[in-house]
Amino acid sequence: MALKYQQRVGRITPAKPGAIRHFSLRPRSAHPQTGIEKSIPRPKKCRYNSAMPEYRRNRVPGGTYFFTVNLANRRSDLLVREIETLRAAIRAVRLTRPFHIDAWVILPDHMHCIWTLPEDDTDFSGRWRAIKMWFTKALLNRDGNSIWQKRFWEHTIRDDRDYRAHMDYVHFNPVKHGLATHPADWPYSTFRKCLALGLYDPAWSSPDQNNIPSATGERR
Repeated sequence: MALKYQQRVGRITPAKPGAIRHFSLRPRSAHPQTGIEKSIPRPKKCRYNSAMPEYRRNRVPGGTYFFTVNLANRRSDLLVREIETLRAAIRAVRLTRPFHIDAWVILPDHMHCIWTLPEDDTDFSGRWRAIKMWFTKALLNRDGNSIWQKRFWEHTIRDDRDYRAHMDYVHFNPVKHGLATHPADWPYSTFRKCLALGLYDPAWSSPDQNNIPSATGERR
């Protein structure tokens, strides 16, 4: 791609290693006779099932993220059949919770995209929750779990190479799934816009095989 990651988003925000640490203070009480303070024991909590470990997302303020969001029914064509409703949901959420769209592709049963959040903002989960809810309610279906998978895939973009790999993955996805012969042939994608901006060479048709993301969240 002709335009580098720094030029597209105006900065590089590398992912911080390790999970975000959370701190809390235990309440303390004084012994009625000695006056010495001691920690009040916390109530015991149920342990997590070993098959379901606690999941913590990586959150970088103002970061750039790759997402995969799936329908519950992986044989459905709802996203392209209701494409205008989905676009309206995205527009509505961006009005109150803005974010920059670097790339997006919508397929019948799932979608991939890359967002850059505003400075000092890490709330991509709230945005996805709002988009899903808006879309679900617009279809007069109050049970969101019957439309969407509960979780979504998120990956924090680390550097230029990582950015390019995921940009290419997004735009090549319709060809990968046999929905188009060339990325420009798929109408529900930002590829044509990126092509017009000079981010791609017109001759580009497939990603570098040595620079394909190893994990993208496309689980059945």
